[in-house]
Amino acid sequence: MADKVIGVLGGMGPWATLDLFEKILRLTPAQVDQDHFRLVIDNNPKIPDRSPAILGDGEDPTPALVATAKNLQQAGADFLVIPCNTAHFFYERIAAAVSIPVLHIMDEVATAAREAVPDVRVLGVLATEATMTSGLYQRACGRGGIEVVGPDPAGQRVVNRAIYGVKAGQMGPEVTQGLVRVATHLLAQGAQAVVLGCTELPYVMKPHDLQVPLLDSNLVLARAAVRLATGTPQHASTR
Repeated sequence: MADKVIGVLGGMGPWATLDLFEKILRLTPAQVDQDHFRLVIDNNPKIPDRSPAILGDGEDPTPALVATAKNLQQAGADFLVIPCNTAHFFYERIAAAVSIPVLHIMDEVATAAREAVPDVRVLGVLATEATMTSGLYQRACGRGGIEVVGPDPAGQRVVNRAIYGVKAGQMGPEVTQGLVRVATHLLAQGAQAVVLGCTELPYVMKPHDLQVPLLDSNLVLARAAVRLATGTPQHASTR
């Protein structure tokens, strides 16, 4: 059976799309070019910012998300991945617009959390304010009996600055230090693992920064994409 073609609905932001692409490459056991998967990437940074739209004062990105998804299907993608957690607020509308599967990053992370910490009950999440207030992780993890804890308002501001800093190319050690402080507060709330619930954050926070498992949502998504592309049995998160 031929490998499936991976479609990447990207550009949210470009660094996150690049990170996913690199992780898919590194996860692929390739010896020559032809061993790699075919990817169709639409790196579309012109999609309106998801966070302001969700929080009530921004342009609706749905038309651009749907159009980009359709373009990827027309270009030959067999399934889609979206390396942007916040964009999953619009998941149902994207999935309804195409006839190919769309992986769901939160569902994949919830499963990965149970694999990393089999008795996980509390999961800390670092993500955009829009992701946190919309309950995307709370719903996905709650189906498996996992409670989600997030930053307090001051901590959320630190996370927001880190995310938009990466988008602007600011990835210095002071950003990491701020995130570690916020994550430490999540551990004090009982978190047994912490999710990098924004796909910019892997640039500024690594597993060695914490003493508990740090789940990189972009890495989790990359692994799921590789499994689906090869037809390996997996926890289907396409709903």
